Amino acid sequence: MIQSTWEILVRLKLLCTSALMLLPLSIAAVAHHAPSAIFDMRKKVSMTGTLTEVNWVNPHIVVLLDVKKDGATESWKFESNPPAWFRQVGVSRNDFAKALGQQVTIESVIAIDGTRYGYMQKVILPDGSVMELVAEPEKETK
Repeated sequence: MIQSTWEILVRLKLLCTSALMLLPLSIAAVAHHAPSAIFDMRKKVSMTGTLTEVNWVNPHIVVLLDVKKDGATESWKFESNPPAWFRQVGVSRNDFAKALGQQVTIESVIAIDGTRYGYMQKVILPDGSVMELVAEPEKETK
């Protein structure tokens, strides 16, 4: 069966329109990144400071910490797992909210670009409770 030029153009237009409609979805899927794209996974730091804010939002919660260093205060931003992950392990927004204005210790890896930005891997809350957000690799036994 031979298709007319008109039918081919209509199908081509439909195909292009469909592709353009799907483009935003594919960009959103690619935009989500692995932590190693932004953070130096080998450069771990631990810091204690005042928890000033918790943003319990997708795709990752964000906490802000004021850290005293050499007589000055540095404001740090830490990204972490998504809220659904915290809920699955029994941690709620309220657990963090209770710690606002108090001293917490955060262990993280820091941004490759040297900014005051990290990926939180462990947090020690004022009541002493500890949340490990990543599993340590198992060491080989000989």
